[in-house]
Amino acid sequence: MRIIAVIWLILLANIAQAQGLFSMESTQGARQWEAVGRLEIAGEAFCTGALITERLVLTAAHCLFNPATGQPVAAEEIQFLAGWRNGRAAAYRRTRRALAHPAYNYTGDSSTDRVRHDVALIELQHPIRNTTIMPFETEILPGQGAQVGVVSYAHNRSEAPSLQDLCTVLSEQEGMLVLSCAVDFGASGSPVFSFDSSGTPRIVSVISAKAEADGKPVSLAVDLLSPLRDLRAMLAVARDPGNGLEPLTAGNRRETGAKFVKP
Repeated sequence: MRIIAVIWLILLANIAQAQGLFSMESTQGARQWEAVGRLEIAGEAFCTGALITERLVLTAAHCLFNPATGQPVAAEEIQFLAGWRNGRAAAYRRTRRALAHPAYNYTGDSSTDRVRHDVALIELQHPIRNTTIMPFETEILPGQGAQVGVVSYAHNRSEAPSLQDLCTVLSEQEGMLVLSCAVDFGASGSPVFSFDSSGTPRIVSVISAKAEADGKPVSLAVDLLSPLRDLRAMLAVARDPGNGLEPLTAGNRRETGAKFVKP
């Protein structure tokens, strides 16, 4: 099923209005979210990523590809800036490995299959061990109608993260979420959070694309846990020097961000 078809299905439902964005430029406002950071891609573009362990960053698979050539960007060209805010990061780390989900096809058609595999893990060269930068736990997908929040950077707010609190899960189809959250370029790979009764945020999804439905902005995200299990297994195999895996090829990348889809 193509994404366009999914978007038209949403037009039959009540589309909740996304709440406003709250910029976290101050230290106090951003402290809880310092495990979310900017991913610098070859020094020319960026996405958003989030720590899920001391060494692993979760993001979108399409962030790892050169849009001009369709080739993967070399791992050494990717840097994670944890808690990036107004020219400073709480921690800077280079990348050891960058793995997109094996079923993700960067050059494929815009379809639900492409979106639902749009997940990647970045293994940092050195772990981030800092009491102010605590990795987020992951959680099962919330149901339709659930409220979630997105923490992201974007091209017009690239110097500090913003929290969108709250938006709504409009639909789930074939491993793809449709959210009322409004996102923009640079927000690719942004973590989608659910909140328990104590207010503790847990990552339940990753932003893949932005779209429109009846003139209103929506975003497309990933049903996370199954592809994340696949990626963890790939990393475990990749640590074995006899596995025969080839290194990522280098590529120049000048533009990145969520794909824009119009029905």
